[in-house]
Formats: sequence, C-alpha cells, structure tokens
Amino acid sequence: MIHQKNEFAKLKRVIVCPPTYMKIKQVINQTQRYYKDENIDVEIAMKEHRAFSDTLRQQGVEVIELPADETLNEQVFTRDIGVTIDDQIYTAKMGKKLRKPEVSILENLLQQYDWSHHPINTPSIEGGDVIVAGDIIWIGISTRTTYEAVDQLQHLLPQKTVIPIPLREDILHLDCAFNLVSEKEGLIYPDAFGEKELEKLQSRYELIEVSDDEQFTLGTNVFSIGENKIISLPKNQKVNAALQDRGYHVIEVDFSEIIKSGGSFRCCTLPIERESFHEHI
Repeated sequence: MIHQKNEFAKLKRVIVCPPTYMKIKQVINQTQRYYKDENIDVEIAMKEHRAFSDTLRQQGVEVIELPADETLNEQVFTRDIGVTIDDQIYTAKMGKKLRKPEVSILENLLQQYDWSHHPINTPSIEGGDVIVAGDIIWIGISTRTTYEAVDQLQHLLPQKTVIPIPLREDILHLDCAFNLVSEKEGLIYPDAFGEKELEKLQSRYELIEVSDDEQFTLGTNVFSIGENKIISLPKNQKVNAALQDRGYHVIEVDFSEIIKSGGSFRCCTLPIERESFHEHI
C-alpha cells in the first residue's frame, strides 16, 4: 500500500539505500565542501546506516533497500528522488545532473513492486524540499527546486494548497532548515528564511529554534516514525532536550559520518506508507 498524509504518522514502509559507494567526489553543497579533504569513511558510514535500518526494523517498519550503484556517490539520500503524497508516489526531477540516474533505479524498484508512480517533469524538484502536512504541501525554493515545479505539483494536486518557501541560497533543502514532528510542532532554523516566510511558518506551528551549530549538524533533519518517536543525532543535544521536554521519545542513532555529505535521517529515507490519520489516533 502507498500512503502518506503527513511527516509524523506511524511509519509502516520506507525505502533506503546503503552508502556502499558514498564519497565526496564532486562537491554539491556547503557541508561537503567543509569535509572534502577528510571525505567519507565508507566502513563507518555502512555501520551507521545498518544501525539506523535495524532501529527502524525494531520499531516495526518494513525497510526496502535500493541496489547501490558504484557510479552514484549520493545514492544514500533517497528522500530527494521522490515523495509520497496521499496514495501516489511522485518521482523527482533532480537539480544536479550527477544524481539523475538515481531516479531510474527507484522507478525500476517501484515497477518490481507494481507501485504506480507519477514523474514530475518540470525542472527541477527534489524531495528534500517537500514537506507534506495534510492539505498543505510546503515546497522549499532552493538551488534544486523551482517555482515551475511548484506550479506543476499544484496542478497535479488541485485539492491541496502548495506553498513555496524561498530559502537562503546556501541552504541545500527545506528539510535542512524546517521539519514537522506533529500537526502543531516542528523544528526551524530561522536564519534560513526571510521575515515573511518565517512569519508564515511561525503563525501555523509551534517551532523549536535550532542554533547555528546544530543546524550545521542537521538538527532539523530528524526522522519521525510515529507515536511521538523521533530518530535524532546524539550530538544535537539542545534539539533532543527540547523535543523530550515536549513529550517526544528521542531515539539517538549515531550518523556523524553520513552527515559529512550534507544529509541526515530524513534525507536518507523515502517513506512509502504511513498509517492514515484515523489509524494514527
């Protein structure tokens, strides 16, 4: 079954990809530039990813792995190649040429499972810029996602309100600065947004502000698996404490090697099925 109404209902099925060939080869974001000389220890990254996948399975999630391709160094970030909205998977139009083949691998897997999908053909849109919030879809306008893609998604989803949110130029994706953990609460890095956009988000949600230091370690990029459980990085102690103070159960998983390439838990997951709202409550 394909189903996702929001970012925080109980997760039942997710697509990931092991970082078998992970490497900073062509720098495509600010975090990679910082770690380019140090690069990625694949053995450590694989160990972290296995622990993350095992954590998901222990929580009752079906974890489906994409086959890793030795020519695709960014493939671990499965969030970007598609998005599930309601009962449909939309495959992305990647903003970077080197990542475009990842979408074909996803489409092959979807065909194997006989899951229908709809490609977004207008350049360009990546799933890290898409936050699903019931009748509202927030879309980050970044170097990877355009207003043209927002218009196409609104055309495909006439029953939804698709809202573009321009980002500061150095912010890779919307989920590097904003994420929802419930219908009313979320995480935000305020400096990523203009005053108007910030007010728009703050008027709708109670938002935990993330510091510069914890934004660099992707404090907003937690992954909600439902029932108030959130997977987060151990080093983001301020974020974790703020979530715990609000009644969330924070599951800490080390991901410090993988985040050197500019993505964390949300970036490394493509949810395919979450319980519908009436099941969730």
